[in-house]
Amino acid sequence: MAEAQSHHRQKAARLIAGLLMLGAALLAIAMLSLATGARAIPLETVWAALTAYDPNSTEHRIIWDLRLPRTIVGLLVGAALGLSGAVLQGATRNPLADPSILGINAGAALAVVLGVAVLGMTQLSLYVWLAFIGSGVTMLVVYSVASLGREGATPVKLALAGAAITAVLQSIINGILLTSPRTLDEVRFWQVGSLSGRDIDIVLQVAPFLAIGMVLALGSARMLDGLSMGDDVARALGQRIGLSRGLAGLAAVILAGGATAAAGPIAFVGLTVPHVARAITGPGYRWILPYSMLMAPILLLGADVIGRVIAPPGEVQVGIVTAFIGAPFFIALVRRRKLAAL
Repeated sequence: MAEAQSHHRQKAARLIAGLLMLGAALLAIAMLSLATGARAIPLETVWAALTAYDPNSTEHRIIWDLRLPRTIVGLLVGAALGLSGAVLQGATRNPLADPSILGINAGAALAVVLGVAVLGMTQLSLYVWLAFIGSGVTMLVVYSVASLGREGATPVKLALAGAAITAVLQSIINGILLTSPRTLDEVRFWQVGSLSGRDIDIVLQVAPFLAIGMVLALGSARMLDGLSMGDDVARALGQRIGLSRGLAGLAAVILAGGATAAAGPIAFVGLTVPHVARAITGPGYRWILPYSMLMAPILLLGADVIGRVIAPPGEVQVGIVTAFIGAPFFIALVRRRKLAAL
């Protein structure tokens, strides 16, 4: 017993140290994001702009007006995507689950595209409400379709239903964009996933919702531990399966909807990061969730920085870079024999 307790304490200390290291890495990549762009700015100047802002300095204005809101959006969106992916994988017991695979991102994107094409909405701040509606409705449809039949919403049926509905929604989106040049022009950069052009108003719009989603997600660790072991085990532990999955789904919809509204549908972040976190921490969601919350923005901001420097003087949008990073991981994951083992 004493040996087991000692091992547990050592593991907890190691994982806490890992979280501290990830926090330091996140701070470093955030500073790099503030310094990198079409006009490189020294880190000393970045620090001076943050601590002693000079409105007469062009570099200080670039940092505060352009790069700081972009970096904050990247931090929020990355954390939201990482948490939503981890929550969905635990709630559905499906290692392929993430907001893009289950159709949540596609539903949010369709709602935004319809808002632009039909209602003439052009303000990015209005996308938030459309994205929430689209992601929520799509999640309900996917779960309802997967629930048909005797076995209910099994992990395989959820993945199949999500993939099918995503394909349908994406076809509708493409049809609208091909027939409406005005809509295509309005959403073309948002549609591929982008952090550029985001201002402080977007941060203020999405931050309250993402904060609520993060609290719900982090608070669901015990429920996810039970759900990830199977419905029978969860029931034996006294969990109400429907309520637990409903709360997890609500957290995922809030996080994915807010992230999609702010930055567009960014794929693979919510899929890849929880697997890396699980490989480090083990199967307990008490640790998977905070690790995913820190690792995902590191990946997203890192991809954004790469996108700014590989094609000067322009930039490659972050959604394209994350797809290049995440696609090989997705292929490797699909090729594994025991996909259901979490």
